[in-house]
Amino acid sequence: MNILITGGAGFIGSVLTKYIVNDIGANVLVYDKLTYAGNILSLNDVQNKKNFEFVKGDICDKHKLKKVFIKFKPNLVINLAAESHVDRSIDSPADFIQTNILGTFVLLEVARDFWSKKADDFNFRFHHVSTDEVFGDLDDENCFFNELTSYNPSSPYSASKASSDHLVRSWYRTYGLPIVITNCSNNYGPYQFPEKLIPHMILSAISGKALPVYGDGLQSRDWLHVEDHARAIVKVAFEAKDGETYNIGGNNEVKNIDVIKALCDLLEELVPNKPEGVDLYENLITFVKDRPGHDKRYAIDASKIQKDLGWYPEETFETGLRKTVEWYLSNQTWWKSVLDGNYRLDRIGKGI
Repeated sequence: MNILITGGAGFIGSVLTKYIVNDIGANVLVYDKLTYAGNILSLNDVQNKKNFEFVKGDICDKHKLKKVFIKFKPNLVINLAAESHVDRSIDSPADFIQTNILGTFVLLEVARDFWSKKADDFNFRFHHVSTDEVFGDLDDENCFFNELTSYNPSSPYSASKASSDHLVRSWYRTYGLPIVITNCSNNYGPYQFPEKLIPHMILSAISGKALPVYGDGLQSRDWLHVEDHARAIVKVAFEAKDGETYNIGGNNEVKNIDVIKALCDLLEELVPNKPEGVDLYENLITFVKDRPGHDKRYAIDASKIQKDLGWYPEETFETGLRKTVEWYLSNQTWWKSVLDGNYRLDRIGKGI
């Protein structure tokens, strides 16, 4: 099987790529624009594998995408290419509209053209990876997002992802393009870009910097370890029926302030030699003005994927968080290259 992963040098994409290359054994071509969030160093483990290839490219580049499809002949497209940071979407929404909506449209059209010219027995599927943020937030503590929850996005990021989901579904309904969609909860784990909550707090704390918490910190999220997510994506991509949607959650709903306090407790144990002037890591917590449109609570009902496909998360929040902290403490070369910008100097891209 030939699998094309767009955005495969990003956080989730790189973990998924390594899982498929190393554990599944399929042929993988990663197609990534290598924006600030794309890091080729995250793919070092598979760079020399015979079943791995990398092409630098933008999903808005229809001409280049067509050449990739013609040469690689993918049986499966997993679309992870997206702008995904809420704060950045508030400051610069145009990039999110361009990549998440127009880019998905271009990719769908190239995929449809490629698929329509293949023989009837050619196995093909388009798997679109999305987010639970398309649903907005929940007021009732007893309610959860399921696959029938109405879309109610709050930020330019979530609105652009909601738009892309609608495009993918309409290409299935109108053109018959074989698709599946997954909506995941908050991912965390190794190789996550340091601007995201958990790595940002880890790296700030061990540097003795303030740990900024939006508002009262009581915003609640369902936390999904990225390796569990990678396994779920493969499950859906390989086993689900065409046109299906699955919510993927970690069954780990935790308030932001409790996430940060749990990180501080782990660091007290794992890094007892604190930066100068720091008595307790928790004392670095600083409450700041809440961001506009901040959703209060996300919670995923993942019973459908559990019932239909037998997928369950393997990591609890406690085990996953410990593994995450230990990974960042043991991989300083990776995150230091991100913080100082050197990771962007090593940009590869094969002509195709």
